[in-house]
Amino acid sequence: MWNWMMLGLESNRVMGLRIAKLMRGGKAAQREAQRMVSEKVLAAAKASTSLMAGASGDKIVEQYRRKVAANAKRLSRKRKSR
Repeated sequence: MWNWMMLGLESNRVMGLRIAKLMRGGKAAQREAQRMVSEKVLAAAKASTSLMAGASGDKIVEQYRRKVAANAKRLSRKRKSR
């Protein structure tokens, strides 16, 4: 249960960071939108494969949490000055 709650909280943070990036617009926003969609498709495929291989729900949530953590780290970095 803890993993599931943490996934919800961590995902909420990433959604906020992504929305902020998308609101800025430009090429970075376009890349983020494309990345977001492709990540969702790949994550769903990986989760399906894991389920078929017998993984537990908690194991799948752990996979999602690792990806969410990587996105949070990437999206939290300071933008480079141009």
